[in-house]
Amino acid sequence: MVRKKKIEYHSYTEGNTRYMSCQICGNYEIVGEEAVAVKCSRCVSMIMMREFPIEDKSYKSTGRPVGWHWMKEFVDKDGKVFHKGKEQPKLKGTLKPTKVTPPKKTKRRTKEEMLVAQYNKKKAVKKAALKKAVQKQKDFLNHKIDKG
Repeated sequence: MVRKKKIEYHSYTEGNTRYMSCQICGNYEIVGEEAVAVKCSRCVSMIMMREFPIEDKSYKSTGRPVGWHWMKEFVDKDGKVFHKGKEQPKLKGTLKPTKVTPPKKTKRRTKEEMLVAQYNKKKAVKKAALKKAVQKQKDFLNHKIDKG
């Protein structure tokens, strides 16, 4: 029987506190008097992450349109029938699949297009005000005074 010789890692004592270097990264941690080796919390968490990989929790599409579970009745491509999101197994294959048209995507305007639209709107308001003022003067000259 061969015994492994325990390696004692570098340590030092400051007052009544003993510090020892981490086996992996070398950072000093507070330890007890009997400790032979230590692994810091960061190294332990890194080891745990490697052994237990985190599952990818990204969105996985069902192939159904957005808001299908809010529809009164929705029939999937497979023939499954849903009433307000709850499957109705008795009706499977009795109805045609629901046709859903995607909403039209509006094109986003550029800053320049928005400024041009704002200018044209102001211009139209000014033109309407000017037209109203001219009509008021014409009415005055034609003795059509509004009494009210």
